[in-house]
Amino acid sequence: MTKKTLVVYLYTKFDKIDSLINFKLNYLKFDSGYSHDLLICFKLLSENDLELTKKHLNGIDYISFIDDVKKNDYDFGSYKRVAQRYSERDIFFINSHSYPICEKWLQKLMIHKNDNTLIGTSASNESLINSISLKKPYKIISYLLKKLRYKKTFNRFPNPHIRTSSFLIKGQILLDYMINKEITNKEDTWKIESGKDSLTNYFEIKKFDFFVVNSDGHKFR
Repeated sequence: MTKKTLVVYLYTKFDKIDSLINFKLNYLKFDSGYSHDLLICFKLLSENDLELTKKHLNGIDYISFIDDVKKNDYDFGSYKRVAQRYSERDIFFINSHSYPICEKWLQKLMIHKNDNTLIGTSASNESLINSISLKKPYKIISYLLKKLRYKKTFNRFPNPHIRTSSFLIKGQILLDYMINKEITNKEDTWKIESGKDSLTNYFEIKKFDFFVVNSDGHKFR
């Protein structure tokens, strides 16, 4: 029997409760148009904060996933652990600042989904190399070292990549990509999203398809 698509919303101790409430209201407001399970991943919350947070989720059906890792390995650390438990499922990952904005929002993504696709709701051509600037002359050494490091890690503009604020992927494929990835700081997460070894570039090397799907349900390469 085919497993239901899993919609995963991440909420951490660094997020404001208003984000969670906003997600809940929009999740209830807009029909997804596609059968799925909702999982809410709670990360780095104390028992008291977890209890208080869950009170804001009354009236919504969801699977509770308590990420018990005590270090902050950012969104992708949690995504990896969710994928390990649900590797056989298609998973739509949503970070704490994302939420549905239209009717049939999940259906519009799933009609373009197969086992070899990465689908996002937004993309960018941004390159971190081009964002570096020397603002204080006395920091010239650290500026040059950072620029050299970024040249090794990121492509220059245009650097097309799927934004990982919300994306749809097969759980096992995410695990295949993440197998040797260590996340110790914010820069590691930038590498996953837009580095030379990004998730998008991994799909390109594997000859898989990756698309952006907009709120009208149209896909774009």
